[in-house]
Amino acid sequence: MIRLYRRVAVPIFWTTLAIVYAVAIMPAAQAPDFHAGDKINHIAAFLTLTLLGRAAYRAHPRWRLALGLSLFGALIELTQAIPALHRDASVWDWVADSGAILVALAAALIIERCLPAHMPA
Repeated sequence: MIRLYRRVAVPIFWTTLAIVYAVAIMPAAQAPDFHAGDKINHIAAFLTLTLLGRAAYRAHPRWRLALGLSLFGALIELTQAIPALHRDASVWDWVADSGAILVALAAALIIERCLPAHMPA
């Protein structure tokens, strides 16, 4: 059962990561507008990525996922700084990404502590 779960969770995480990056670096005129506001979009994306990443790599230390996703957020902002994309790079977007990562990891920790002790990592 766990093997099947990991077989599904890992590709879902990586596919979602690729989609988030693709949407984040699309030229502004072509990017979808979710009508939620820029920070909400960042927070939603990184809450989702963190929870999927934790599900896919539960046996790994939380700090590695947090660091990796935070660096991914920084990569998005650096890419958005390319003038030809007509995107707005902002350190505050990266702060929103990193905050969402911490909130999602805290929620995951609470959920994991409530799971039965016999659940494997």
